[in-house]
Amino acid sequence: MEEYPPINIRLAVNRADLNLLKNKDIQPRIYTPGEEISSQSDFLRGHGTYVDDENTLRASVAGILEKVNKLISIKPLKARYQGEIGDVVVGRITEVQQKRWKVDTNSKLDSVLLLSSVNLPGGELRRRSAEDEQTMRRYLQEGDLICAEVQSTFVDGSLSLHTRVLKYGKLSQGIMLKVSPALIKRKKTHFHTLENGASLILGNNGYIWIGASRQDTDRSEAQCNIQLTDTSVTYAHEESMKYKVNELLEPEVMIDISLLTHQRLIQ
Repeated sequence: MEEYPPINIRLAVNRADLNLLKNKDIQPRIYTPGEEISSQSDFLRGHGTYVDDENTLRASVAGILEKVNKLISIKPLKARYQGEIGDVVVGRITEVQQKRWKVDTNSKLDSVLLLSSVNLPGGELRRRSAEDEQTMRRYLQEGDLICAEVQSTFVDGSLSLHTRVLKYGKLSQGIMLKVSPALIKRKKTHFHTLENGASLILGNNGYIWIGASRQDTDRSEAQCNIQLTDTSVTYAHEESMKYKVNELLEPEVMIDISLLTHQRLIQ
């Protein structure tokens, strides 16, 4: 008879706490909307803050305090991606319009990829013609995944993308994961090739592209609020090798992998 893997059933009260930040000394200070941040006048008001009638700086969103010199801002705990020029993003085509594609980049509004901002087949350099516009779906169609760079931002907060560099473009033969954009650490490069052969793109918008089937390693890190870099993903993969594939989704296994990864990162 065919053997089936064992099924683990646990009560809700026995669920594991996936948050690694348990020490009160490490736990960041969380501000709630309207809470006083500072009553001093020698500060610069940043995002997520406002000044009331008594010249007191208060939080306008729930989040963590970020201070750079005199600039004070509140970083929301959960928020949509707010793009900046030069960001590397992974997105999904949602609509094909006249001379442009609409792209889901995990932001409040869909981003725009203009026909003039993509490479033509073969890298040909010329002006886009009416024939190119009629055959746009041959380049990209609804549901396709792409990697692009933020070229500019519009007044309403939407983003304009481009894929003119060869490392950008359509993605295939892999999977996409979604995590909070706050977990993506900004670095000089977001394109990585791991020792196990997997290609990794860490999008600033919280979308991660993996060119291999090692998605569970990243998921365990994201569940435990560990910032994702090429180093942390490599460590997590090495620590997960002692488990079977079907065990990697168990909360206890996620915590074990994440704790071991965290210990190696702080060494």
